[in-house]
Amino acid sequence: MIVEVEAYLGLADLAAHASRGVTGRTRVLFGPPGRAYVYFIYGMYECLNLVAEPDGVPGCVLIRAAEPLAGIPIMRRRRPKARSVEDLASGPGKLTTALGITRRLYGADLTRPGPFTVRRWQREPDFEVLTTPRIGIRRCADWPLRFLIAGNRFVSRR
Repeated sequence: MIVEVEAYLGLADLAAHASRGVTGRTRVLFGPPGRAYVYFIYGMYECLNLVAEPDGVPGCVLIRAAEPLAGIPIMRRRRPKARSVEDLASGPGKLTTALGITRRLYGADLTRPGPFTVRRWQREPDFEVLTTPRIGIRRCADWPLRFLIAGNRFVSRR
């Protein structure tokens, strides 16, 4: 279950990769919504973003953290240094490692059945969403575009 995300608003958002326009790396951000934008960061982690704007308008949501509901033994094998189930996917790099997400997923339609699919709840649980400034960036860091489930112990920073 996704418990924490950050929005990146395209051309006017200097923290967004799309702010520099279309490049080989960012082309998927300008395409149809629901596509995966997976990129390599810090020479060691991959990050997963979901394209969230109409075709031709760049914008995405970084999936920052998830609460594992199934497949926990597999996630533990992929992240043997995780001290607890709360630590398995509590950050963008941890999440992609735990879920086995790599740049091979770049451009995949995550709204359709495939190796990785994002789905809506059949019955959405009742929870409060907190909004905070984004974290781990320098530019436009004060923009209130980080969203997380209040009180959830699986978010990246509490």
